[in-house]
Amino acid sequence: MKKISVLITFLFFAIVGNAQSKIGTIDAEYIITKMPEISNVNDGVKAYNESLQTDVEQAIKAYEGLIKNYQDSTAIFTEDIKKQRENQILGLENEIKQFRQRSQVMIQMKRNELTQPLYQKIDAAMQEVIKEEGYTQIFHSGGGALAYSKPGSDITEKVMEKLGISIEEVNTTQPSADSNKSGSN
Repeated sequence: MKKISVLITFLFFAIVGNAQSKIGTIDAEYIITKMPEISNVNDGVKAYNESLQTDVEQAIKAYEGLIKNYQDSTAIFTEDIKKQRENQILGLENEIKQFRQRSQVMIQMKRNELTQPLYQKIDAAMQEVIKEEGYTQIFHSGGGALAYSKPGSDITEKVMEKLGISIEEVNTTQPSADSNKSGSN
């Protein structure tokens, strides 16, 4: 009898605890695209990309200069000097290849750096909505990670309102779990 009363008490607290939960969703990526500051981020990324492009073009000019110098002077070079110049040319060629590969990562890092303040603004506005409306959990609905969300639980528009972003046409309907079962009986 004691075990049953403990079990009933446990179930009661579990049900009460669950009833007090308020879960919502937010699409921060959508909000970012609607923030006026995103144009500054895009301009900053573009300027950074142009700077990187200028650097790579300078390295390519230096590389082409080394090749021309090598080709023009190869007749007067000793074998040791030829080998040294070839190694120099190959080294610069490898540096250019590595720089091109790293530049995409560097651009993404710059974008992350420039969007960080925007995410902080979204977080602050989201915290206000959470506090005002008593949410206990918020899930990110972007990126296809969320399978279903009850209509009305998405706080994206409320956060946009806090940020002063005009809400144009927002698609708040999300596919239900049943719509994903098409033909799989």
